[in-house]
Amino acid sequence: MFFYKTLHEEILRGINESLFAVEGNFDVILNETKKEFEGHVTFVVFPLVKQAGKSPEVIGETLGNWLINNSTIVEKYNVVKGFLNLSLKDSFWLEAFSKIQQKEYFSSRKPTGEKVLVEYSSPNTNKPLHLGHIRNILLGWSVSKILEFEGNEVVTTQVINDRGIAICKSMLAWKKWGEGKTPETTGIKGDHFVGDFYVKFEQEFVKEYTAFSESEEGGKIYLGQKKENQEKTDFFKVFKNTYFNEFSPLGAEARNMLLEWEAGANDTIQLWKQMNGWVYEGFDTTYKTLGVSFDSVYYESETYILGKKVVEEGLVKGVFYRLPDSSVWIDLEDAGMDKKIVLRSDGTSVYITQDIGTAIKRYEDFGAKKMIYTVADEQDYHFKVLFEIAKRLGEPFADGLFHLSYGMVDLPTGKMKSREGTVVDADDLIAEVISEAKLNAGERGELAHMTVEEQENIFYKIGLGAIKFFIIKVQPQKRMIFDPKESVDMQGATGPYIQNAFVIIQSLFRKSDSATQNKTFMLPETLNEGEKTLIQLLMSFPEVISNAAKQYEPSGVANYAYTLAKEFHKYYHETRILSAETASLIDFRLSLSKEVANALQTSLNLLGIEMPDRM
Repeated sequence: MFFYKTLHEEILRGINESLFAVEGNFDVILNETKKEFEGHVTFVVFPLVKQAGKSPEVIGETLGNWLINNSTIVEKYNVVKGFLNLSLKDSFWLEAFSKIQQKEYFSSRKPTGEKVLVEYSSPNTNKPLHLGHIRNILLGWSVSKILEFEGNEVVTTQVINDRGIAICKSMLAWKKWGEGKTPETTGIKGDHFVGDFYVKFEQEFVKEYTAFSESEEGGKIYLGQKKENQEKTDFFKVFKNTYFNEFSPLGAEARNMLLEWEAGANDTIQLWKQMNGWVYEGFDTTYKTLGVSFDSVYYESETYILGKKVVEEGLVKGVFYRLPDSSVWIDLEDAGMDKKIVLRSDGTSVYITQDIGTAIKRYEDFGAKKMIYTVADEQDYHFKVLFEIAKRLGEPFADGLFHLSYGMVDLPTGKMKSREGTVVDADDLIAEVISEAKLNAGERGELAHMTVEEQENIFYKIGLGAIKFFIIKVQPQKRMIFDPKESVDMQGATGPYIQNAFVIIQSLFRKSDSATQNKTFMLPETLNEGEKTLIQLLMSFPEVISNAAKQYEPSGVANYAYTLAKEFHKYYHETRILSAETASLIDFRLSLSKEVANALQTSLNLLGIEMPDRM
């Protein structure tokens, strides 16, 4: 970090003059001092032990004393085992703050010339977006914004899974039991409307299965199958696919509909287009509510044939091999995986073939050598295989593929199940959290003077901020529980808590009658610890964003914003801002608050969260 350049140089000089002559490029690594210890910056001395021939404590004391006598920055020090904790002079923090005040400090970086494609959402058209999709969308969107902020050209995309047996189930259910109803005639949002028929199919399928198992003919098959699977406690799960594919009339109708779709039967294609259109309208409404969009959209109905040509070319190169039954495979055992089929014996593609074909198509469309796939961790193995195949094919983008893997999202009440209709729809969840935000605001009574429209706009920003922050603050790899009530807590690590810090700062400026926007005020000679802490956090902003971009990890930005908000809340309650002793001190503290607001707003903007002016 450029703020500590002088300190780096002084520590290196101190090592040379007080301990031993450094050979080569010695890397001076500084960390923020842990809260339980006194100091601002910590230098770890363990790497010096061997060359100095002294204990870590002696090295720390020797170097600390040298810095006290020779450094222009260090005010005092303490040694805790092998850690040299340094307290820096007020002049250092004031100079750093002057640099932070530069207009471009919280602005996006210069273009890098690198293009990155980020895929997220990628839903099925047989059901509405749900809580799991929300985590997917928010992760992908925030990563795209962070990468863009760091100067990359970002292309956002999704693949809509609009074909297959699951889609035919909802189509068949509407055809049999829909009675010609539409989203318009029922007032039900399009994706919810179609999703209800997917659930309806499952309900009717279970009824059919139950009747079959109780019949004389079905009972014999059922008992025979159950005897072979005695160890299975849930026999329905064991026998379900067999029943669907071999005995179920509904299963036969759904499979026949899929064959008609693949053959291009006009009636089936028209029904498919109509129902998908209803779903897309519903999706678009939810995306708009979440504040996300896409630069491009791919459809599985168009991409499922991609990759077959690639397989044929790979066969010539020896990347793939063909078995006597004409199926095509790749052997990945030397990479710690297994043998993977890439083309069935009948010549049809599998998902991995489709995905490699889609990746190549995207590269042709956009020229992005980096592609990020935001997909749940249940597909970890799939992407390992996909990326390894891309490498063996020698694709120019192979080394830039990344799976942004994330864990499932549960509710306090437990898991969600699509087919049983127990999934928490994204729209319902958003409405619930906004309602919680409204309830909290009503109890506080601070918006009573505003119009209904103004209040609703604030509730919307608070509710969406609560959802987004609560989800993004958790590292993607971790499974999480989303609690709507906890997400709007004004005292916890929540979006509303951070938004409130921003609102307080806006209130300070509204209440101030001095020329607080003036940057020519005189800086104070001394700072309190709260001011030093805030300046140090502001200093770390570029590094936080840079690390988030490198690691495709937005939770670091979320937790940085929370820490900054928490320290500001503490500073606000402990320090006189508008009633400080002098006008210059008021101006300084307001200016510091303004930079905190800038950092908070920029950070949350990268997470897709809007700031209200009042709460």
